[in-house]
Amino acid sequence: MRQVFEASDVEHAEHVLRETYGGNIRVDTGRVPAGIRLETAPIVPGLRLDQIDLGLDFGLRAEPLGVLVICRIRSGSLAYRCDGGPRSYGPGDVFIPVRPDEAYAVSCAETDFTTAVLDPALPGRMADTEPGRRPEPVRFSGHAPLSLEAAQTWNLAYRYVREAISCVDEAIGGAGEMPPIGGPVVNPLLADSATRLLVATALTVFPNNALADPTIEDRRDAHPVTLRRAVAFIDENAHREIALADIAAAAHVTGRSLQLSFRRHLNITPMGYLRRVRLEHAHRDLLAADPAATTVIAVAARWGFLDHSRFAAAHHQAYGASPAQALRDGAG
Repeated sequence: MRQVFEASDVEHAEHVLRETYGGNIRVDTGRVPAGIRLETAPIVPGLRLDQIDLGLDFGLRAEPLGVLVICRIRSGSLAYRCDGGPRSYGPGDVFIPVRPDEAYAVSCAETDFTTAVLDPALPGRMADTEPGRRPEPVRFSGHAPLSLEAAQTWNLAYRYVREAISCVDEAIGGAGEMPPIGGPVVNPLLADSATRLLVATALTVFPNNALADPTIEDRRDAHPVTLRRAVAFIDENAHREIALADIAAAAHVTGRSLQLSFRRHLNITPMGYLRRVRLEHAHRDLLAADPAATTVIAVAARWGFLDHSRFAAAHHQAYGASPAQALRDGAG
């Protein structure tokens, strides 16, 4: 679902930006914006996708927002001033403008840009840092992508998630009263899949302190007992929103050890196994459903499958029939 906000004066602009991003945002009163248009698509309370069109040059100052923001400029420019020094961005640039705990000032020149606004705790649910005396949160250590190819990877993932959520929402009749910003919006498992995809992409695109390679301790813990605990947890909780960190905690190991255990013994990732379990549940639902009362897209969304074509391909590979055929056969 999406919400649209528009403002044509400073006071309203400040209100819209403050309600959306939080913090003590103040628009410079010397340059009144001709218009601000914000189209926001909340996915889960910890993730929102925004499109912002600023109609005239203006500046704003803000206290730390407490969220991780990833931007892409479509037109115009943004110039940031913060503790890390001044930085300027133009059309096509992908970047993390400021850290969640950093105050900043920004100048905008008729800028049209997209953002992903994330809870900074989300990366820690998908990755571990190097073991140390104190547990460290996963943090992004740079503002710029690792390469031009990495920036393009982010653009593709962002567009894919936004379009997939929109298509599913339209297909299952999601139009209606808009929820408050940060409130529940789409099917929880579908939103969870979208969140995991974007966070995982961000971890590959921007420099960070996550450690990908298993340590000696991780290799020691990647034994069959770990796998059995993890599989049991996934089987019992596939209907819930669960992340790699949840599975690792249930198995009493690190996320790296968990990944290694699944690769070593099942030749699959933990999240790949979770998708396989959810595919089985979706197949059962299709067989049990009334074709007049449900659709393949609705069942796929219920079990967290973003892409209908990929769901159909996976279902055909696993069961030798399309989801639509399973829905018809079950009715018979």
